[in-house]
Amino acid sequence: MSKGTLKSAGSHSENQARIWPGAPNPPGAHWDGDGVHFSVFSRHAEQVELVLFEDSEADAPSETLALPERTGPMWHGYVPGLAPGQCYGYRVHGPYDPEHGHRFNPNKVLFDPYAKAVGRPLSWHDSLFGYVPGTNEEDLPFSNLDSAPYAPLGSVADERFDWGDDRPPDIPWEDTILYETHVKGISKRHPDVPPHLRGTYAGLASEPVLDHLRGLGVTTVELLPVHAHVYDRRLFEAGLAQYWGYNTLGWFAPEPGYAAAGLAGAVHEFKEMVRRLHAAGFEVILDVVYNHSGEGNRLGPTLSLRGLDNLSYYKNNPGQPRYLADYTGTGNTLDAGCPQVLRLVMDSLRYWAHDMHVDGFRFDLATTLARQHYDVDMASTFFTLVEQDPVLSRVKLIAEAWDVGPGGYRVGGFPWLWSEWNGRFRDIVRRFWRGDAGLQGVFATRYAGSNDLYRAPERRLSSSVNFVTAHDGFTLEDLVSYEHRHNHANGENNRDGHEPNYSANCGEEGPADRPDVLNMRERRKRSMVATLLLSQGVPMLLGGDELSNTQEGNNNPYCQDNELTWYDWELDDRKRAFLEFTKKMVALRRAHPSFRRRFFLRGETDEQGARDVFWWHPDGREMDHGDWTNHGLHSFGVLLCGGGLHGMDPEGRKREDDTMLVLFNAGGHDVTFALPAPETLLCAGAGSSQGPWEFVSGMDMPVLEGASSASGDEGFREGDRIEDGRITVEAFSTAVLRVLR
Repeated sequence: MSKGTLKSAGSHSENQARIWPGAPNPPGAHWDGDGVHFSVFSRHAEQVELVLFEDSEADAPSETLALPERTGPMWHGYVPGLAPGQCYGYRVHGPYDPEHGHRFNPNKVLFDPYAKAVGRPLSWHDSLFGYVPGTNEEDLPFSNLDSAPYAPLGSVADERFDWGDDRPPDIPWEDTILYETHVKGISKRHPDVPPHLRGTYAGLASEPVLDHLRGLGVTTVELLPVHAHVYDRRLFEAGLAQYWGYNTLGWFAPEPGYAAAGLAGAVHEFKEMVRRLHAAGFEVILDVVYNHSGEGNRLGPTLSLRGLDNLSYYKNNPGQPRYLADYTGTGNTLDAGCPQVLRLVMDSLRYWAHDMHVDGFRFDLATTLARQHYDVDMASTFFTLVEQDPVLSRVKLIAEAWDVGPGGYRVGGFPWLWSEWNGRFRDIVRRFWRGDAGLQGVFATRYAGSNDLYRAPERRLSSSVNFVTAHDGFTLEDLVSYEHRHNHANGENNRDGHEPNYSANCGEEGPADRPDVLNMRERRKRSMVATLLLSQGVPMLLGGDELSNTQEGNNNPYCQDNELTWYDWELDDRKRAFLEFTKKMVALRRAHPSFRRRFFLRGETDEQGARDVFWWHPDGREMDHGDWTNHGLHSFGVLLCGGGLHGMDPEGRKREDDTMLVLFNAGGHDVTFALPAPETLLCAGAGSSQGPWEFVSGMDMPVLEGASSASGDEGFREGDRIEDGRITVEAFSTAVLRVLR
């Protein structure tokens, strides 16, 4: 195949005068005050050229310089006189031989995966493809079109920043409450955020948003991807966007589209956001994508890794290197068995933790990183590197514990340092509160921290990150309003999006005015939020759920950068009441260590005959084996003994709490519970408790005209004593009681 017809850089003597040899490390572009050092990886290249642009508006390079030296697989050079803000890319020469996995094309200007700033976003054009699109030979014909006017460019970053007294909040796992949000979505429609800051890093860190997060009571903000990303051509041509940001272009550069200060100010503004969040007491966790890039399958564009060294960066099909292995559903998979890919991942993680001061990471499709070859191996090099790393072993690590390849579902299988998104918690909680029969046993297991998944000797309750909703899927409001996905706006004939949803519309699909439908929706929402926040493990709230946000039944709005996904801050009485209920549940969790234990419940009698947990039947007795398998039973309770908290607090004191009782009624009829007599309960570490029971929380329902009930718990208020030992819990509702120590 042809290698292209572009002229090479200037003569050796001219090149030598302008660019010095430099060194192989560190990779990327680094300004030292006098010039810029460049280094890039390509094991199979024959020549690498540095392409310099005058500014982000330039259609053609101002200068092209061949990197003068190669050390191992690293091509490098030093250009004196360059400064921050310099836009650049690379042209890489080598064989264009797709049948053998090589896709070098020096007509394509390539983005540096180590670039710490974006100098220019891409503009879609046929020249961005390494082959000639639209021919019968698919990806085989070599493209001679020059992509210089359209390719994304890196920019040399000025990394100077005064962090002052910034320090990580270091919130213990057992006290952590995650809040998953999109940088743009949370502030784009906020009426109190200054218009020029809405939808930006600065908008997220503005006082109105910080006030909301403080009032809600969450501890840790988990941001959807902020690495610089690209958007699919199909979406661009359809007038859609890559809203979620999972199509990564550069693993060091913050996405410039979220910067109020524009391209030049993204790095500084991101750091300022982190500093302000830390000052307000919040941790910052990034959702990171190291399993694939935004270049798609073999028919995708040549923007960066594909042109730098396709055979090294991507995992190819065994015996068919023209085709890419796809364990991610995106068309490509980064090769975690390649040392340079592992270095890219580790360097990126350390940069964001050390230089950008973030507090942890949530890894998209993390199982892919365990595919050192093709099968999943939890003893792979990546996990070893993380465990021994002095920086990364100290931050929060959360795995999305699956990918789409064979053997890829590994919930419960990650090493001890890791917490995991517990997709089984999500599914069972949804099904239980939908009213599915026979789930009380597995629901109790999920509520208690999923010890069937995580009770290995080296793991704790914090291994389970519990969630009911996330960015991927229905919002909580839609989970109780739609039984079918409504994704037509995505342009894929409603075929996209996760199934099954385990949702229930409560009698009417979509928006409703009927009081009985709204009442049922509010009860189910409250019960799922209460379950989430009062379960053992680490809870994660989906940002916007507390505001009753809807996406109109779209369970895959990855391409909807509009009012469908931006948070709606205009609250009516019903939405305001739900916000207050969510705050109350967060506060309840934070006030009672019974709900945020460090160690698994034992459920066994100790030497003194005491227990740390009782499972309670509505008839006024402990649950027995037959109850757990009774498909007609939808109601039961869990009694958590406050004296049975194992371990000590950070100051070495014994952890104790009130004895708490949570009652669940997931059936279609009200259920009256006969409460246990507190004086008969022998609780571990506390002996018998003193009564009577005190009401803590019910559904706190708004008054909906025409609804059959507005209280659901016989009108009890917080602090009321239940003298007769009985309480009625409304259908699809939850109640919380306690006995004071």
